[in-house]
Amino acid sequence: MKKTSTRLADGRELIYYDVRDDAVRTAVDSRPLDPVATTSEVRRDPLLGDSVAIASHRQGRTYHPPADECPLCPSTGGRRTEVPDSSYDVVVFENRFPSLAGDAGRCEVVCFTPDHTASFADLTEEQAALVLEAWTDRTAELSHLPSVAQVFCFENRGAEIGVTLGHPHGQIYGYPFVTPRTALMLRSLADHRAATGGRNLFDDVLAEERAGERVVLDAEHWVAFVPYAAHWPYEVHLYPKRRVPDLLGLDEAARTEFPQVYLELLRRFDRIFDGRDGGKEGAGEREGGSEPPTPYIAAWHQAPFTALTEYEGVNRDDFALHLELFTIRRTSGKLKFLAGSESGMSVFINDVPPEAAAQRLREVAS
Repeated sequence: MKKTSTRLADGRELIYYDVRDDAVRTAVDSRPLDPVATTSEVRRDPLLGDSVAIASHRQGRTYHPPADECPLCPSTGGRRTEVPDSSYDVVVFENRFPSLAGDAGRCEVVCFTPDHTASFADLTEEQAALVLEAWTDRTAELSHLPSVAQVFCFENRGAEIGVTLGHPHGQIYGYPFVTPRTALMLRSLADHRAATGGRNLFDDVLAEERAGERVVLDAEHWVAFVPYAAHWPYEVHLYPKRRVPDLLGLDEAARTEFPQVYLELLRRFDRIFDGRDGGKEGAGEREGGSEPPTPYIAAWHQAPFTALTEYEGVNRDDFALHLELFTIRRTSGKLKFLAGSESGMSVFINDVPPEAAAQRLREVAS
């Protein structure tokens, strides 16, 4: 992998990640851009104890542009985009409309491929491996920023999720605090350690799931399963079999196998609803056209880079890196909405039994 760092016209950092070591990236961003101005601030909720990012400048961000005006495609001819070069393998740059900025953290965009019509599942194993390298490198780099306590790499796919740019891409957030979801995991980790005489909760959960009926894929270095208390209709957790706290901890064997396993999972997600319901909505079709690709969120959970002194007996190495992949589609043409119980009380109601979801994901194997 070759890494080339440069700057956009408004001063934001942009990094090319290339498979070839002889790639040359000298293109200059010639757009007449104004300096980035953000209003991002983090406010703490005194009742819930969590934090909210207030970012009113994001109201003006790019919203569903036509394909020939996509800002994530390479620059071609007279059209200039966020990527100055006319080609790229993987590219990362600071978000022009960040939710977190300055002392409140950092937000970056990751473009997986220059092909506007593709998706992550269409990548080759070599391309997916390069994305993993980019995620790992950005985790390492952002961990050194004084404003970043935790690094979160994720992908939103599909208009149903709220994606406003159709180009295959993800994001990386550098939070200035430990996120509420991670804090809950750390508290559960500490409680389990205390209740079991030092046992690791992640290890025990993984062992129990591997022995059960919800395993979807069991490879040499990775295992994917639908969790016992899945929140979403189709939700898969992907763990390396050797516990590591973050992407930097993966060994070469796990890195080599990851693209094959992850691409297979994504392709199964795209086949979940094909022929599922029969009738007008069967065979991947519904009234008004074919079933669109499965919308999903893919989220890497990594240990924070701050001291974990408030979680008694727990350190970074006790945390287990894992990826959570889930869709808000519960059946063909129908979505799972976060309504009263979920949004008002944080109590999820799942219409699809996790055992049935796991069985379905095994059925749609290549």
